[in-house]
Amino acid sequence: MTETKDNLRDFEKSLQHLEKIVSSMESGEMGLEESLAQFEKGIKLAKSCQDTLANAEMRVEQLIEKNGLQQTVPFEDLDED
Repeated sequence: MTETKDNLRDFEKSLQHLEKIVSSMESGEMGLEESLAQFEKGIKLAKSCQDTLANAEMRVEQLIEKNGLQQTVPFEDLDED
């Protein structure tokens, strides 16, 4: 359980850091070199966040299967109702 909490905390920190990077870059106050360095950090953070979300989705699907639910519905399909 602690690992899950740590992962969530890391995800939230990464997401907050990514938001700060985006905000800084949008302000236009950074030079080219700093912008490129921040962009590189942002790409790494975005990849880390995507991996965390993919792992969470896989865990949800496993829990659904384990508990005998027959079918998952993608979030996109829920908007159509």
